[in-house]
Amino acid sequence: MLTRNVEKNLTWIDCVSPTPAEARSLMQEFNLDTTFAQEMLLPTSKPKVERRGDIIYAVLHFPIMHGPHQEYEHEIDFLIGKNFLITVRYENFDPLHVFAKAFDTKSVFEQHSVATHGGHIFVLIMHGLYRALTGECDAIRRRLRDIEEHVFNGDERRMVAELSQAGRIIHDFRQSLLPQEEMLAQLEPVTARQFGPEFTYYIRHLIGSYDRIERTLRNLHDSLTELRETNNSLLSTKQNDILKTFTALAFFCFPLSLISSLFGMDTKYMPIIGQPYDFWIIVGIMATIALGFFAYFKHKDWL
Repeated sequence: MLTRNVEKNLTWIDCVSPTPAEARSLMQEFNLDTTFAQEMLLPTSKPKVERRGDIIYAVLHFPIMHGPHQEYEHEIDFLIGKNFLITVRYENFDPLHVFAKAFDTKSVFEQHSVATHGGHIFVLIMHGLYRALTGECDAIRRRLRDIEEHVFNGDERRMVAELSQAGRIIHDFRQSLLPQEEMLAQLEPVTARQFGPEFTYYIRHLIGSYDRIERTLRNLHDSLTELRETNNSLLSTKQNDILKTFTALAFFCFPLSLISSLFGMDTKYMPIIGQPYDFWIIVGIMATIALGFFAYFKHKDWL
C-alpha cells in the first residue's frame, strides 16, 4: 500500500509491504536503481547505508514495545532523493502515523520551514522516531519505579521474574538501537555529498538525539542493576530470617525430644518416674529448658 504526501515541491511516499507492481511504479517514477526496487520487497536483518546516483538508500531498525511485556524490532527503509523521500515498512508503525498527520496539517513545516529537499524530510521523520523511542524509555522507567515499589513492599520473590523481564527488554532495546550509531556516522559524508556540507549539521543533530537515548538506556540499565541487587539482598535477608527461625525451633525441639525419649526408655529404675506428680515434674523441666533457650536466643538477638 502506498500513501502519497505532497507539500510544495516535496513528496513523501510511505509504503507498507509494497507489491512488485508498486515497486516497479516507484522505480519508474523516481528513477530508482533496480537493486533498490528489489530490496524494497522484503525486509532485511542488517542495517546499511548506500548511495547510487542521486539516491541514498538507508535501512534502519527501531525497537518499539507493544504492551508492558513485549518488545519488537521494526525495520524502515529510507530512499532519499533531491525532492522526495520514500519510506518502506512491513507493518504498522505508530510514530509514522503521527508524522503523517503532522505532514497533512503542515504543522511540521511550521516548526521547520527550511525543508527544501528529501534529506530534510528524513531528518524530521528521524526526530519523530527518536521522540517515540524516548517515550519508550519513559515507559521502561515507570516500570522500574513500579517494580521498586513492590520490592520495598515485601514482594521480592515475585519481582525476580519482573526484573529479569525488564532486563531483557533493556538489553534487546540497546542491541536493536546500537547499529544506528554506525549508520548515522556513515550518513554524514554521504548526505554531505548529496545535499551539501551544510547538511552535516542536521545529521550531527540526529547523532546527538541518538546519544541522549543511549545515555538514557545506560542509566536505566544501571538503575535495573541496583534494583536487582537490592531485591536480592532483601530476599536473602528474608530467607536468612526464615532459616534462623527454623534453627531456633530445632534447638527448642531437640532437648525436649531428648528428655521425652530418655523418660520413655523401658528400664527397671527410672528417676522421677513413679513419684507423685512425675508427669508435671517432667513437663516443668522441659518448659524450663525451653524458656532458657528462648531467653538465651533473645539475649544474643537471634530472634
